[in-house]
Amino acid sequence: MKHKDHYNDDYILDFSSKIHSVMPYFDQENFSHALIRQLDDKELFARFDCIVDAMENSMEHSYANNIQAFFNMLGPELTQSVGMLNFGWWLWPISRYIERHGNDDWNLSLSFLKELTKRFTGEYAIRTLLKAYPKEVMDELILWTNDENVHVRRLASEGIRIRLPWSHKLFVALDEFQRYTAILTNLKDDPEKYVQKSVGNNLNDLFKDAPKKAVYIIEQWRKTPSSKAQEWIVKHGMRNQKQEI
Repeated sequence: MKHKDHYNDDYILDFSSKIHSVMPYFDQENFSHALIRQLDDKELFARFDCIVDAMENSMEHSYANNIQAFFNMLGPELTQSVGMLNFGWWLWPISRYIERHGNDDWNLSLSFLKELTKRFTGEYAIRTLLKAYPKEVMDELILWTNDENVHVRRLASEGIRIRLPWSHKLFVALDEFQRYTAILTNLKDDPEKYVQKSVGNNLNDLFKDAPKKAVYIIEQWRKTPSSKAQEWIVKHGMRNQKQEI
């Protein structure tokens, strides 16, 4: 079963009920009528866009009110670092909604994404905030690197990747290099492989667009005691490089 096929008519009816349970003003009939039997010929992100269009036409225009309601439908946090796509996939349209409107209240959006990422990724939605408020958002992400939740720490890294798959390039890593370096450095000894992989992928992206900056980060790390996590991250980050540092 392709991932897009999860977002079908049954999903629309279930998702509509979930929204209405926390948002009494949500027009379920209007939402469902706009989407039932309308998604079969569309690819994954086109389905998300159709769903968000219908959400916008069925909710209040108050972004803050809608997000406050969405806090109440997130459900339990994931108890492990894996399983995000298996259990939280149904939340993707909400993340897509924040991609569109997150800058209407970036502080509220950031607070919501911190909770969302404990159930499903916020790595795409957070890039909207990073583009508009790079310093402020990255300062918050620096704090997230010390969070006890592995998904929050992982989002602090994954959201700032230059070449995040399925997303446009984002060069906040270069524009705010000092903050970017602080985020990766705080995570270089993280015990969770889920986080380590994200940090290594950051370095791999950086080597493609600013290799001297990638070398600089690794050289700074090697001035301090190393760890197995750090060595794995460096190796993963340099996997496409012919010469070792």
